[in-house]
Amino acid sequence: MNIEYKLNPKLTVNEFINILNRSTLGERRPIDNLKCIDGMLKNADIIVVATNNKKIIGVARSVTDFYYCCYLSDLAVDKKYQNKGIGKNLINMTQKQLNDKCKIILLSAPKATEYYPKIGFTQHTSAWTLARDKKLI
Repeated sequence: MNIEYKLNPKLTVNEFINILNRSTLGERRPIDNLKCIDGMLKNADIIVVATNNKKIIGVARSVTDFYYCCYLSDLAVDKKYQNKGIGKNLINMTQKQLNDKCKIILLSAPKATEYYPKIGFTQHTSAWTLARDKKLI
């Protein structure tokens, strides 16, 4: 395999949707909302792409301040290429863009909850979310 990793390449909406679908992450992303997907790409601070013979086989997309926290919002690896260290390499390349004390934070997809502890992540028990259509009480 000839895997290359690229930092912040031009990634089209269709390319991103395609890798999300081939990784199963498309099940939990708004792939039918092209405006949203476009915004996700344009407003990301770090995007790392893995390719094999120029075919996109993985992507890590993050939003960060580079000093305190980095939210790894998407880690997608084509199902055919999983268990080959590609996700780990995408995370490592993301981490190299950050200040020494910056933490990577993520919300795991249900199918990936066993993956993250195996590669060194620590589970945090008090993460919370607030949907845009929900109001504070």
